[in-house]
Amino acid sequence: MAIAKILGIETEYGVAGGPDFDPTTASSIIVNAYAQQGRTRITWDFNDESPGTDARGILGLGALAPMIETHLANTVLTNGARLYVDHAHPEYSSPECDTPAQATLYDQAGEEVMRRALQVANETLPPELAISLYKNNSDGKGNSYGTHENYLVSRKVDFSDVVRAMVPHFVSRQVIVGAGKVGTETKIGEASRADFQLSARAEFFEEIVGLETTLKRPIINTRDEPHSDAERFRRLHVICGDANMSPVATFVKLGSTALLLAALEDGGASQFPTPPTRPVRAIHEFSFDTTLRHAVADDSGLTRSAWDYQDELWLLAHRYVERHGGAAVASPEETRQILEQWREMLDGVRDHPDDVADRVDWVAKKRIVEGFQSRYDLPSRDAKLRAIDLQYHDVRRDKSLAQRVGLRQMASDEDIRNGVLRAPEGTRAYFRGECVTRFPDDIVSANWDSIVFDVGHGPLQRIPMMDPTRGTRELTGSLFEQNSTAIALVAALNG
Repeated sequence: MAIAKILGIETEYGVAGGPDFDPTTASSIIVNAYAQQGRTRITWDFNDESPGTDARGILGLGALAPMIETHLANTVLTNGARLYVDHAHPEYSSPECDTPAQATLYDQAGEEVMRRALQVANETLPPELAISLYKNNSDGKGNSYGTHENYLVSRKVDFSDVVRAMVPHFVSRQVIVGAGKVGTETKIGEASRADFQLSARAEFFEEIVGLETTLKRPIINTRDEPHSDAERFRRLHVICGDANMSPVATFVKLGSTALLLAALEDGGASQFPTPPTRPVRAIHEFSFDTTLRHAVADDSGLTRSAWDYQDELWLLAHRYVERHGGAAVASPEETRQILEQWREMLDGVRDHPDDVADRVDWVAKKRIVEGFQSRYDLPSRDAKLRAIDLQYHDVRRDKSLAQRVGLRQMASDEDIRNGVLRAPEGTRAYFRGECVTRFPDDIVSANWDSIVFDVGHGPLQRIPMMDPTRGTRELTGSLFEQNSTAIALVAALNG
C-alpha cells in the first residue's frame, strides 16, 4: 500500500546587485536580513547531512556529491522551513507538507519570505547597491540553479523501478508545467536554434541517472538522504523541474508526480509507458518544440510526443485513483482537482493555449514576449525580450510581469501570510515550527529530523523526529499546551 506522499519544494532564487555585485554577499544579506528582523536566529544542524550517499549503493566514477557550505547564512523559520545561502543563491526550503495544495501554499509563503527579506535588506543599502531577486532558473549566461521537489517514497520500492517509471514523466511534464524561456544558453540549445523553450531548465540536463546537482545534471537524482528512518523511507529528490510563478502549475507538478509515485508503490513499474530510448535527448527536444508535435522513439518501436506521454500518464493516474482512491496523496476532492487541472492544462496547450494562459507559465510568458516583439518589431532573441523573460520572475509585486497576466490563484493573501509564520499541522514540521516559535532561546540548532535543546543544565538534548508523518498538531499539540517551557517539554518527551 502506498505511503503518505509527504512533499515540499526547495527554491534557489536568482540574485542581482548588492555590494561589489557579489552574489554570495548579496544572498547572505538577504538571509541575515530576515533572521535579524526577529524572525529566527536558530542555526541549522549539519550533523545528519549526507548528500554523498547514492541510491545505487556506490558513487559512480566522476560523480561529485553536493558540497555542504556550513559557513554561510543558514537558519530555521517559525513555519518549519529552512532559509539559507546555497551556492551563491538565497534558498527557501519549504516545510514538510502532506498534500500538494499545502505544498503549493508554502511555496508561495517562500516567495513572501523573500519579498520581506528583500525589503529589509534594501533599506540598509544605498539605492545603487539595491538587490533584486528572481524566482527563475538561470542567469542568462549559461549558469542554472534549481527548484527541487522532494517526495516521501517507500524503501520497499527498488530504485531501478523509480527510474523506469518516472523518466517518462520527468522528460515530458514540461508541456504543462514548464516555466518557458526566451532563447537558449547551452551548446545543445544553440544547436537547436530555438527562439523560445517550454522549460527554463531542460537544456541543462546531461545524464539519465546520477548524484550531481550542479554538473552533469541527471533527470533522476540518486541522492539517498531521506532525512528520516532510512530503513522505511527514501526521499526522491527531483531536480529537473522549473520554478513556477503559476500556483496551479506548481499544484499540478506536485500532484501529478505524487499520484504517479503512489501508483508505482501500489502497482509496480510495468504499468508505466516505456521511456524514450534517449531520455536526455528527449527532454531537450521536447523543450525546444513549442508545437508539441515532436515525437521520440522508445525501445518497443513506438514513438511519442511529450503530449502523448502525459496523456498516457494522466490515464494511468486516473485509473489508479478509481481503483485505490489516492488517499496517499490527498483528500478525494483535492485528488479530483489534481486530475481535473492536469487534464484541462494538457488539452488546453494542444487545442486552445489561450484558455490555459492563466495556469501554464510558458503559455503566459510566450504571449507577453510575442506581444512585445510584435509591437516593437524586435528580432527573436533581442535583449529586451530576455529582459521580459527575467521580469516575469521578479519577486517584487510591482515589478513582476507574472503578477500582471491574470494567473489563477489557489490561496488567499491571508493564508499565505499565515504560512509565512505558522507551520503545516499535518507533518513533523508542526513540532519543529512550534518549538522555534515558543522556545527560540532554548534551541541550539535544528534540522529536518531533530532539534537540539539547551535547557540550562546537563548535556544538550537532541529530540529525534525520524518519521515525517508524526510530530503533527494532533499528536503533539497537547504537549505544548501542558508544557510552557523548554525544560518541561524536554522532560515530558524523555519521560
